[in-house]
Amino acid sequence: MIGTVKSFELPDGRVISIETGKLAKQADGSVVITMGNTMLLAAVVAKEEAAENVDFMPLSVEYKEKYAAAGRFPGGFFKREARASDYEVLISRLVDRALRPLFPDDFHAEVQVSVTLISADMSQLPDSLACLAASSALMISDIPFNGPISEVRVGRINGQFVINPSLASMNESDIDIMVAASIDNIVMVEGEMKEVSEDDLVEAIDVAHKAIIVQCQAQLDLMKMLENPKSKREYSHETNDPSFREMVRNATYTPVYEIAKTGNPNKLERHKAFKAVKDAFESNLPEEVKTEKKFMIDRYFHEVEKDGVRNSTLDNRLRVDGRKLDEIRPIWCEVDFLPSAHGSAIFTRGETQSLTTVTLGTKLDEQIIDGAVIEGKINFILHYNFPSFATGEVKPNRGTSRREIGHGNLALRALKNMLPSDDDNHYTIRLVSDILESNGSSSMATVCAGTMALLDSGVKLKKPVSGIAMGLITDKKTGKYAILSDILGDEDHLGDMDFKVCGTRDGITACQMDIKVEGLSFAILKEALLQAKTGRMHILGEIEKTISAPRPDYKPFVPRIFQMKIPKEFIGAVIGPGGKVIQEMQRSTGTTIVLEEVGDFGVIDIVATNVEAKDAVVERIKRIVAVPELGAIYKGKVKNITSFGAFVEILPNQDGLLHISEIDWKRLNTVEEALKVGDEIEVKLIEIDPKTNKLKLSRRALLPKPENYPSKK
Repeated sequence: MIGTVKSFELPDGRVISIETGKLAKQADGSVVITMGNTMLLAAVVAKEEAAENVDFMPLSVEYKEKYAAAGRFPGGFFKREARASDYEVLISRLVDRALRPLFPDDFHAEVQVSVTLISADMSQLPDSLACLAASSALMISDIPFNGPISEVRVGRINGQFVINPSLASMNESDIDIMVAASIDNIVMVEGEMKEVSEDDLVEAIDVAHKAIIVQCQAQLDLMKMLENPKSKREYSHETNDPSFREMVRNATYTPVYEIAKTGNPNKLERHKAFKAVKDAFESNLPEEVKTEKKFMIDRYFHEVEKDGVRNSTLDNRLRVDGRKLDEIRPIWCEVDFLPSAHGSAIFTRGETQSLTTVTLGTKLDEQIIDGAVIEGKINFILHYNFPSFATGEVKPNRGTSRREIGHGNLALRALKNMLPSDDDNHYTIRLVSDILESNGSSSMATVCAGTMALLDSGVKLKKPVSGIAMGLITDKKTGKYAILSDILGDEDHLGDMDFKVCGTRDGITACQMDIKVEGLSFAILKEALLQAKTGRMHILGEIEKTISAPRPDYKPFVPRIFQMKIPKEFIGAVIGPGGKVIQEMQRSTGTTIVLEEVGDFGVIDIVATNVEAKDAVVERIKRIVAVPELGAIYKGKVKNITSFGAFVEILPNQDGLLHISEIDWKRLNTVEEALKVGDEIEVKLIEIDPKTNKLKLSRRALLPKPENYPSKK
């Protein structure tokens, strides 16, 4: 069966096609996106009616990679795809955040978006096509959606911007960002950079938008090509009472505006004050009206609260907590807070607080990545935890949420390029950020606390990193706007933008931006970035008052890792039959030894709690890999005695013959007169047979020659 296909080209000539009408035809909309050997299937479905009293967009996005797409078996016991990996969750979040603002505000029916990798080109990352697939499926469906949108990855390789670069080429890129946009507006940005400037980031976003416009137009062209295009369904998910909405506004707007204007820095007190306004309004309503319109009261008062806070900020140029637009909340920091942790720090900014720990491990602690496309090991792990008590709420804490995975990933990307290289760091590093208080920017608090905890642990961080969350409030009617530094939770919820920017004093290392308003200009975006830079520098200054450089050494109880390399042909000898040699070294010295083959070498990590144990292992390994050297002196052990001499082990598994005539200057009738099995003696290597490589040793060459010993004639 042949479907309807629309193709277009990327700037470098690669072709992407969108096909519909062949697969998953019972879904409300479905497409297959193809680029090279990569194929993604997107299917979207929506319920006809919204659930009762739902005033939000119940959207769920699932990105899934089939192992068969890459000709691989899933890992694990059951050999089937199970729960979503962190990578799949992160891609799902990217698509969700791009799509969600494009649904009508009053559309509340449950929508499910499924994007599945069904064929994988191992040289290409499929995530940059996921949003294109989802948007295309929504556009050809009857589900209300104000698209099209699309998403691309932007890299900068050798100074040139590249759209959707290959997996291999990304190793050479100093920018790795995902940008989502419509034909007219940027919707979302997320990614990491290697200390780039604000101008570079804006240029990368602009390059992305130009490529996205082509992809959006392709979706519109596909819709025109369909023989029986679907019209968007009619819906009515909200019951409204305009006169009652006006009544709520007239009764509550002024007191809400005055509370916002007062600028109380305490979040709970502000919320109580807003709630008191609402409660006062409800108390004057007849009981039957209060019951009947309860859901409307909540919705209409939220609208009033949003308008009151926003207008107060725009009119007075002061924030809901009393700060100036570019003012950072008070900061206090502390390091080495937990005496038993390898590194720890507290970072508190206003009412947001992170307690972050560092644990230093070995290669055995590396995280194994077993995805359909991406495989490997990771030696830097960052986990972000957000318990309900951080916001004073009672909620079940069951498992890791998508939000926790996303916030942890952003902080990891901000810090990872500032870690020392593998040659300078032999540890696996695990950072854990526990958010103890939250009122906005907890992921940025994690970046700041993570910097300090790494410095406290003794990890040789190249440069300290800080992060800040920027906000935006706009008024289309008046053209007024306010860029907010270090936003509160309320400002994130009620504002038009959440723009997180992380970096060092020399450039940006990561960013994440979600835009909730149309028509954000590049001029405002650049202004926000410059204001963010000022805020970042201030925060870095506060961090450096507490700790400005790594500890000169790790803490006394941190295991030391010594790394050495050996020729790979000796790997088997160091391990021994069935692991006998390496296990005996670990048992006798109390160390942990990790050995892996890397190129032409065996790389050995020796993990020891004291120098003596490490030195003992190093000496044994050196003996194992040593090549006998003519004229060298060795301390060996007598392994066997014969009538004509003794065999002495001078190196592991390397024996030499000590002839009876070479044991002493005096004549011996039997070897046992001077030696017994197990004796440790010093011998000199006096000959290596060129044909057989057999070794000849001498003990008497190391003994003083008697004065009257007859010389050879």
